[in-house]
Amino acid sequence: MDIATIGELHDMVHYPRPRHPLVSVIDHNTFYADRPKGNMLYRFGFYTISCKKFDGLLHYGKSQYDFRDGSLMFTAPGQVLGASPNVEVADGWALFFHPDLLHGTSLGSKMQQYSFFHYEVNEALHISTEEDATIKDCVDKIAAEYMQSIDKHTQSVIVSNIELLLNYGNRFYDRQFYTRAKVNSDVVQRFESLLKNYFSQGDLVENGLPDVTYFSSQLNLSANYLSDLLQKFTGKSTLEHIHLELVERAKSLLWGTENSISEIAYELGFEYPSHFTKIFKAKTGKSPSEYRTTA
Repeated sequence: MDIATIGELHDMVHYPRPRHPLVSVIDHNTFYADRPKGNMLYRFGFYTISCKKFDGLLHYGKSQYDFRDGSLMFTAPGQVLGASPNVEVADGWALFFHPDLLHGTSLGSKMQQYSFFHYEVNEALHISTEEDATIKDCVDKIAAEYMQSIDKHTQSVIVSNIELLLNYGNRFYDRQFYTRAKVNSDVVQRFESLLKNYFSQGDLVENGLPDVTYFSSQLNLSANYLSDLLQKFTGKSTLEHIHLELVERAKSLLWGTENSISEIAYELGFEYPSHFTKIFKAKTGKSPSEYRTTA
């Protein structure tokens, strides 16, 4: 079921018309009580931020997740979500806001910085009672603002509180990364092992260079979550790790063989040698030929 606007969402759950066409806060008990029954999948045309405790299973893609503890979830426009018919929400709220609300604002130009909008459901943010209260204060202020008469200040006040909420999300996710240090350290080690194994198999010509999605799928994580986790623990994103491993492999070939730069680029999975040269120089400060003559 495609739900493109806040008004369509209100119609679906039998809510009164929204007080503001681009933003709304809905109590989850009401939302799930009034949703169409059956195994429905929903694709929203707007951002959602929700805090809830479930009795039942939540579907995301082909997987099911049990969220009996309070969790904060973020989804971006176009993502598909669903719930089984027996889902009951013990408690919670959801904030919905359309991308048009952010048009012309500084937040609109930097939404891509909040990568948790593209995490998987099993990577939700688990928050304490105190953190829940902090987030809920932002949400209450948003709702209080759109319940008043809309004026020239309404957008800026609402957007400012959304940005504050997102910044708290960044802080709390940082806390979660570090409080789960043992689990995340294991993920880093598994990633490094996968990376080295991929480059040591010698079949880059057939398989090409690995991408971020390959490693995230091998580790059962979203690409954004894996990159953020690696950034927190190693200071480098997934792509940076791939490029650094590539450069180390290239150095061995440049120093230990007489193959041409084009042959080495092809052996490393590149279709175009110029792409290889660009990455190598960006990481070493020298072109492959310069490195070969000075190594």
